[in-house]
Order: sequence, then C-alpha cells, then structure tokens
Amino acid sequence: MAQENKKHSENKEHMVLISTEYGDMKVRLYNETPAHRDNFLKLAGEGYFNGTLFHRVIKGFMIQGGDPDSKGAPAGKPLGMGGPGYTVPAEFHPELIHKKGAICAARTNNPQKASSGSQFYIVQGKAYSDAEWDQMASRLPAKYTEEQANAYKTLGGTPHLDQGYTVFGEVVSGIEVVDKIAALQVDRSAGDRPVKDVKMTVKVVE
Repeated sequence: MAQENKKHSENKEHMVLISTEYGDMKVRLYNETPAHRDNFLKLAGEGYFNGTLFHRVIKGFMIQGGDPDSKGAPAGKPLGMGGPGYTVPAEFHPELIHKKGAICAARTNNPQKASSGSQFYIVQGKAYSDAEWDQMASRLPAKYTEEQANAYKTLGGTPHLDQGYTVFGEVVSGIEVVDKIAALQVDRSAGDRPVKDVKMTVKVVE
C-alpha cells in the first residue's frame, strides 16, 4: 500500500500559485526533479516565500526571487545571498530546458552545481531565428531534439543555462506576469533590483 501511495504521489501534478501585484502565475512543479519539487512545496506550505521580493530582474533574461533577506529590506540594498541554510543537490534532465516560463533554481558557484535552498528564477529569455539557432547550437552545453529547438525559436528562453542550473517546473498560466515584471525599472547598483519592490506570496494549490 505504501508503495502504491508513493507511486500515486509521483504521478500527481503539483501546482503552486505565485501572486504579485502584477498578477498571478500558476506553476507546475516537475515530478522528474523530486528533491526540488518537495523542497519548494515544503517552503511554500510554510509561508516561507510570502513577503519576499523578486529582487533581481533582467529584461530579456529572467526574474529572480526567494531570498528571505529581502523581506522588509531597505530600498537600494543589494540582495541575493540569503537562504534557509542548506542546498539542494542538482537534478539535471536533458528533457527539462530553460524555455520561457521555466522555473529554475538559483545557485552560487560550486563544483556540484547544487542549488540554493530557496532562491529561484523564472525565465523570460529571447526567441531565436533559425540562423541564430544554427550558429549557436554547436556551442551550447546540451544537445536538443527538434521539439526543444522549436521551443527556443518560438517561445524563447536561455539555452546557455541548460545543464548548469536545475529546471524544476514551468509557468502554465500567467506568463504575461513575467513580461510585466521583467520590464520594470531597476537599480543596477543594487544588483538589478526593481526600484519599486515586487512582493510575492506563494501557496500550494494542488
């Protein structure tokens, strides 16, 4: 019976809702990355992310959040070093790529490429023309199926990060919120922190 329950859990879709003043993003967490999935569900269930900021925003690249030190941080303070005091082992899968809307684990430079315990980013990236893709593909860290290449050409993304940072979910609704946040004015001297704070709440919905 326990075996059956575990199998059922692995097959279930796990969803979280990331809410901001710019709208809501519904995110499906991948069962292929169980350590990251379970960690994110645990933190969300505890309210860990509530009141944290999207503290690093780079248009055409990504929006990053999940630093507990961002709660109530004074304006202009650089952020991005906080966390729960542990890392999560990398979980790389060739089928999980940095397409637009992918939610991925941030990390410091470390040989194991272990992930931050709480910081994450959502990919905006850019779409690539056929010529751009053909010129770039041979230099990328991963090999791609035709379907994956088409995703980078149509949706867009950040393929140079594949196999370097763990991709553990994707936005299934509310992708326009990523574009709105990515377009905000930022303070470059504060690590690309938005001039106006972007607070989030995160809750488990399924």
